[in-house]
Amino acid sequence: MNITIVGTGYVGLVTGTTLAELGNSVYCVDIDEKKVEGMKNGVVPIYEPNLEEMFLRNIQSERLFFTTDLKEALDKSEVVYLALPTPPGEDGSADLSYVLKVANDIGEMMTEYKVIVNKSTVPVGTADRVREVISSKTQIPFDVVSNPEFLREGFAVEDSMNPSRVVVGASSQKAQDIMAKIYQPFTNTGIPIIFMDEKSSELTKYAANSFLAVKITFMNEIANYCEKVGADVDKVRLGMGSDDRIGHRFLFPGIGYGGSCFPKDVKALINSGKQEDFNFQILEATESVNTAQKVILVSEIENYFGGNLAGKKIAMWGLAFKANTDDIREASSLDNIDLLLQKGASVIAYDAIAESNVQKILGDRIQYAKGMYDALEDADALFIATEWPEFKNPNFELMAKKLKNKVIFDGRNMYPLEIPEQNGFFYKSIGRKTIVQEPGKK
Repeated sequence: MNITIVGTGYVGLVTGTTLAELGNSVYCVDIDEKKVEGMKNGVVPIYEPNLEEMFLRNIQSERLFFTTDLKEALDKSEVVYLALPTPPGEDGSADLSYVLKVANDIGEMMTEYKVIVNKSTVPVGTADRVREVISSKTQIPFDVVSNPEFLREGFAVEDSMNPSRVVVGASSQKAQDIMAKIYQPFTNTGIPIIFMDEKSSELTKYAANSFLAVKITFMNEIANYCEKVGADVDKVRLGMGSDDRIGHRFLFPGIGYGGSCFPKDVKALINSGKQEDFNFQILEATESVNTAQKVILVSEIENYFGGNLAGKKIAMWGLAFKANTDDIREASSLDNIDLLLQKGASVIAYDAIAESNVQKILGDRIQYAKGMYDALEDADALFIATEWPEFKNPNFELMAKKLKNKVIFDGRNMYPLEIPEQNGFFYKSIGRKTIVQEPGKK
């Protein structure tokens, strides 16, 4: 089948490459000419593990194409996926201007039946709005479908090729049949496709992401309470997660959630509720708790240094909002850097993948290290903000030589408590015992 993907961000590019891998001819459209030229030449514009190999394979197999010309792609395709940004406005509502602009263009350009697929995360009722915009521009029959994505950054290729389910909101039987044909390679292997109405499909995405944000935040609250009463959050989460009604995933405490999805989707659902005179109290509490959780370690750092961070140099390992991505949207690292700088500290950071994206925002407000150990040189303390695999088994002897003080503030609970203890470090993590170095040790 011939398919157009409009938008080549994380969702669009991964979706397009996956659909090409499933045997379709896929035309990816983007307004950024430089980006399109790069992709034509095999340059993947985002960092996502295992994407480049699949991307190049499908270009070479002439199943994956790139263009800035929407009309050209539209004329070749029966199905058009909209994978456009829906950034939050000042009130938290999703900005649909990109989606509705392309819907308008499609209405003006289409010459035969199309299925328009909303892949972007959009508020309930967006399919109706897209349908209205296109209908105002053409008499040609078409259908609008909701098909939300459930990709985890860092695991997007794995998730796209092995989804837990495919959700499709479609009121037209013709559109359902076309979507079933596209996803037949999945259903043939036992992956379910769940058909429903468009509004239920749109809400499914927001409900799923918001529930996971609540789960993370609840575990962070439990972790903070563990510190008050002397319990160990690692043991608590194991006991909780062993209940198959709860499960082990998303029970890891830390310095809050970030990224392009959870913060935006929680805000959008809160705002959508208010438009219907409905108050999502649990989501408002989640948002408030997460905001505080992201910088919860800064007060601990301040306390360690006697209430004064002026002139202190803090090394930071990790800048991405999570491991295995270069995405820094809503990253906890940025909140902590901002607060540390406000309190008079300086920051030197290391993140081999996300550094360039942070430089675009912060410039020379912080320093950037070439290696993880280089960041520690003469630093007063280490702050771990992202759980990159390379940080999991560090050389503690070398760390002790580089740091002024054997001090680690770990926002991702990277190490078993006995490891920093054996190496004489002061070690503050989330929801666990604080390890204090032995007197007289560096």
